Amino acid sequence: MNIRIDTHTHSISSGHAYSTVDDLARGARKRGLAGFVLTDHGPSLPGGTHAYHFGNLRILPEKINGVLFFKGIEANIMDLEGAIDLGQKYIMELDFVMAGFHEICFAPRSREENTRAMAAALANPFVDAISHPGNRIYPIDIEAVVQAAADHGKALEINNATFRVRPGSEENCRAIARLCAEKGVYLCCGSDAHYWEDVGNFTKAKLLLKEAGASPDRLINSSVESFRDFIAQRRTAKEQYIKDNP
Repeated sequence: MNIRIDTHTHSISSGHAYSTVDDLARGARKRGLAGFVLTDHGPSLPGGTHAYHFGNLRILPEKINGVLFFKGIEANIMDLEGAIDLGQKYIMELDFVMAGFHEICFAPRSREENTRAMAAALANPFVDAISHPGNRIYPIDIEAVVQAAADHGKALEINNATFRVRPGSEENCRAIARLCAEKGVYLCCGSDAHYWEDVGNFTKAKLLLKEAGASPDRLINSSVESFRDFIAQRRTAKEQYIKDNP
């Protein structure tokens, strides 16, 4: 399973990560990646960034330390309606928008409520993917979530750090990967690096994806071309939504 872009990395701007953007690029280059996405946490997570951080990412070059740089966010799912903590103005400055559950922004609830919130986030026209959907402390109806991803052309993440920092989540991740493989739903694979040496660490996630029978054709970061195609497709969808909803 080839992965050329790390779609989930954090810099010191997230408040609880420990490397600069240049460090992250160095990590990507060391791993032989073609590029990485900076997905610092959304503004509602304590210690994190102001919304201006995401608007100002435009000053960074397209390549850093010889690898491609993509502008992104790991936004917080805030409520049962799938709202996230960054507005349209800044979202449209970004290449890749993940959204996920974090306890301080959305406390774990019932399986029904967690499913409703995650499915609503997938329906949110400005969200491209869901981060660490297999987190065991947020039980979900996996079939309903995978169907929502299929319905809206979104991706579900297999998060390598989950196997270390969210113990007990492996079976959920495996079930998600298998069902996505069966239904042809988009997947992405991220390191969730909070330190530069973890960029591009997909060891356990790649093994799980292989066991699940995931197709490289549906893994959006299996090549630079597939990732660029996915973000272009999503940008077109966002622009159309804005045009239809002035």
